[in-house]
Amino acid sequence: MRTATVVATLDGPKSAGDVAVLSRIANWLEVRIERDADWLRAHFDGPLLYRGRRPREAARSFNFVALQESDLAEGIPPEQRVITWRGCASSVRELRDRLQTLTQRQAHLYVLELTPRTVAEQLLPLELLREIKRDDVVAYCGGVKGVWTRPLAARLGAPFIFGRAGDDYGDDGTPPVARLADDFCLPELWPVRELFAMAGDPVTHSLSPRIHNNGYRAVGRDTLYVPFQVGDFAEFWNDFVETGRLDRLGFPLRGISVVSPYKAVAVAAAVRRSEMVERARSTNLLRRDDDGWYADTTDADGVMLTLRDHSVTCRNRRAAVIGCGGSGRAMAAALSDAGADVTLVNRGFERGSLAVHLLRMPFMPLSSFSAEPYSIFVNATPVGRDSDDMPFAIDSLPRDAVIVDLTYRHGATSLIRRTRGPGRITIDGMEMLLAQAARQFNLMTGEELPEGLARQAVGLSSERFAAEQR
Repeated sequence: MRTATVVATLDGPKSAGDVAVLSRIANWLEVRIERDADWLRAHFDGPLLYRGRRPREAARSFNFVALQESDLAEGIPPEQRVITWRGCASSVRELRDRLQTLTQRQAHLYVLELTPRTVAEQLLPLELLREIKRDDVVAYCGGVKGVWTRPLAARLGAPFIFGRAGDDYGDDGTPPVARLADDFCLPELWPVRELFAMAGDPVTHSLSPRIHNNGYRAVGRDTLYVPFQVGDFAEFWNDFVETGRLDRLGFPLRGISVVSPYKAVAVAAAVRRSEMVERARSTNLLRRDDDGWYADTTDADGVMLTLRDHSVTCRNRRAAVIGCGGSGRAMAAALSDAGADVTLVNRGFERGSLAVHLLRMPFMPLSSFSAEPYSIFVNATPVGRDSDDMPFAIDSLPRDAVIVDLTYRHGATSLIRRTRGPGRITIDGMEMLLAQAARQFNLMTGEELPEGLARQAVGLSSERFAAEQR
């Protein structure tokens, strides 16, 4: 199996231990801070690439030196040069002309990082790589929107994948190299003959690529799951999906996990819809069949499967679903079908009124909501993902309450942490994610996600996962 050469970009101070850890993830180290090469070599095993203001001086101690198109290269041997360009282009021809300019100077490697202005422009670096078929050119899109192009560029001949040495995305949207490695199972480059993806805003927090790609690798499927950061779903669909350009690249898009805020608008993209999608006007799964795109939803499955796993029955119980977006509507419908008496709760009335119209259920504004009369609670809002805010007041929460939180993050959300106690059942967003990922994997591929693999992929052993739920 082919492997990728992974490059970690060091753009801030790191300890010796931090640099040493990078050796387990990356093959090269790109250094954008002033650090002594000998010190770096003492802690990092691979080649060092310097990018800074003193390239000719650095060439004496670093293995490679990054140069911009306009930089003077005198005194730097061609075999040490990595010539780079970052900018905009509206066609493959523009990128090809740019590459032709760069290659007028000899170098070990040429790197083109496109800043896409439209969703269609995200495809240009991949189309260039497929056309030129060179092993000394890396081309991809920068920023959060271009993350998905990096693992595919490597499968079109780009010899390196770049990511930053840190835990978070950079100010310019560069993804952490450890995240790239975990999400796309780097350095392995198994063949890819089809794509599945997620589309939403934001998607950088999602663990779905990690779960699905580990699943494909485990079952030996020539498939890759990538994240699309989508600013406008109609533009994404019309100028990206419907054009068939991914098919022509050899990576046909077979399915899309739709996430917030597009679960309602994406329904219109499908030629066929499941009964639950029609009822809730919400989809979180688009699958490309022979006769077009089919819309389904695993939101309803997710909540019912996790409740079943905790031996929770819904019949004749009062349930409150907080959040009337696509996920909330699907889950409210599923709870009602299971026999629960469901009340819809939402901060704003506009979305709440749509849910009432579609589902014919009672509605209560969040400002008037009291937890006391209910025994099942579902938080279908993003509140708690990026802060310790609470989605609803819990001062009157019953002692035997069942709390389901769709939101997940590292560690328990405030809602789960503050409502745990004797007699209560708390189901966090990670458990919901795992249930839905397994269901989506099956609906997309027709295969079963190997048992326990999803928990392992996100770093949860069975024992630790059980502890997280307590």
